[in-house]
Amino acid sequence: MKYRQLGTTGTQVSVLCLGAMTFGEADEKSFMYKVGSNEKESHAVLDRALDAGVNFIDTADVYGPDGLSERVLGDWLTSRKARDRVVLATKGRFRMAPGPNGTGASRMRIQRAIDASLKRLGTDRIDLYQIHMQDLRTPEEELVRALDDAVRAGKIVYFGASNYAAYRLMESLWISDKKSLARFESLQMYYSVVGRDIEREIVGLAKDQNLAIMPWSPLAGGFLSGKYSRENEKPEGARRATMDFPPVERERLWRVLDIMRPIAADNLVSVAQVALAWLLAQQHVTSVIIGAKNQEQLLDNIAATELTLAPEQVQAISDASALPSEYPQWMLTRQSADRLGQVNGPN
Repeated sequence: MKYRQLGTTGTQVSVLCLGAMTFGEADEKSFMYKVGSNEKESHAVLDRALDAGVNFIDTADVYGPDGLSERVLGDWLTSRKARDRVVLATKGRFRMAPGPNGTGASRMRIQRAIDASLKRLGTDRIDLYQIHMQDLRTPEEELVRALDDAVRAGKIVYFGASNYAAYRLMESLWISDKKSLARFESLQMYYSVVGRDIEREIVGLAKDQNLAIMPWSPLAGGFLSGKYSRENEKPEGARRATMDFPPVERERLWRVLDIMRPIAADNLVSVAQVALAWLLAQQHVTSVIIGAKNQEQLLDNIAATELTLAPEQVQAISDASALPSEYPQWMLTRQSADRLGQVNGPN
């Protein structure tokens, strides 16, 4: 297993982070309805991941009814005495209680959410606490000060953001800098071979501000697992058959799969491993969040860390999945080409 630095911190995290979203028996109240594994299988997956060198685990209070995923994970941490062997991450922001203050990222809501997660996880601190999505009703300074207070109180060690817009991230980082407060160290964002939107603004911001990027849904909700095709968009038992998320532009998907399948065959690996290896080849990625309902899925994903794609294979996948050029990107590209003497005429 390889490890990379988490943002500007000295903490090292495995290049694969085990996502616990599907831990716990699913029911109609589950975040991922009809997708999940019971506690015994969840603990077996956690055991195998730890043995393989995965030291980074991510969950959220909203995963499963009444924080089920956190409770399953907390039971494992206690029973295995594994708390100090992992970097423990969770998230808060979405609704966990009725009423106007049962959701959001106000100071009051954050304080309650952190305390509740600590109790469910059976621990005295959360290593990485993440705001699950920006809350436009709450001033960003209120949010940052609440998280800074939690750091000072020892309840959380670091904090990060998820599903944030670039302008909101920069506002937050500016507040932290000017007010001498702790700051976001990581970004948990949707990123996959067929979902490269963050490359427009977020990736450049993360590089400039030294933020760790943690892609969620690296297999695009299962589309990059290898079992989907033009002829079979909804294979029996597949997650996409019941939950078509995150959104994926189909023609780009089929084009990318046409490139990835022969690459997988040439390397004697799964299509999923190729998709993960492409992400791990991106220098701006710190740790890729993988989900595994069983040990077989886990081991297949972990094997991606041993796969090094040839430069021409990475380029072929990148070309097939490239984002359409949009302003101001096409203007910036033209400017760069002009500097190299490749463009004639006025800018």
